[in-house]
Amino acid sequence: MSTQGPLTPDPGQSGPFDHDQNPWPGQPGYEALRPPLSPENELPQEPAPESDAAPAFAQVEPGAEPEYPSEHAAGELNIPAGYRTIEGFPTGVGRSVAIAVSRFNGEITNGLLESALSELGRLGVGGDAITIMPVPGAFELPLAAMALSKSRRYSCVVALGCVIRGETPHFEYVASEAASGLLLAGIETGVPVAFGVLTVDTIEQAQARLDKGAEAVLSALEMADAFGRLRVVAGG
Repeated sequence: MSTQGPLTPDPGQSGPFDHDQNPWPGQPGYEALRPPLSPENELPQEPAPESDAAPAFAQVEPGAEPEYPSEHAAGELNIPAGYRTIEGFPTGVGRSVAIAVSRFNGEITNGLLESALSELGRLGVGGDAITIMPVPGAFELPLAAMALSKSRRYSCVVALGCVIRGETPHFEYVASEAASGLLLAGIETGVPVAFGVLTVDTIEQAQARLDKGAEAVLSALEMADAFGRLRVVAGG
């Protein structure tokens, strides 16, 4: 058994029970701990000053849809004068386009396809310059886009599909793999691949976004034109 007495703290250091810092009850400077606040002993608070700034989310009536801030910032890109710019334009003249489209959620993908074909026709791409490849679902879109891009027969590829959130993590897996796979198809082949896959919570949200098929066409043709201009600048 050790005969060593209790340890004495270094006089130059203040420990957690230093009486000068933390006096015991009955010593000068001691203050009793306050009990937790409750409705009976809660301290009165001054009312918050009124502000002219509108709250981020205004109060809404029960059952009404709240108005959320816009998801996108409006405005165009302004490039200062004096810089060389390589910019593409969504033109369909002389372009051949491939469309990979998912059969799953066909009620939606049919609308996306109709929107895309209408936009292609408006931009001057004839039916004989369009190839459509149906696939089972959104998960198969990257493989189809890769095969179409590697054929080197098309100026660009448009991928159309729809993934609706359900009660399982299936949504996250399919949506994530479709996005990363389509990006990889474009990176590996150098052929523009446009992402026209809806990832939504409800079928109503998907029906309100059928014009994304046309937007995907615009993106694909603009990138194809930009790449063509880049080859000219580079002397290729």
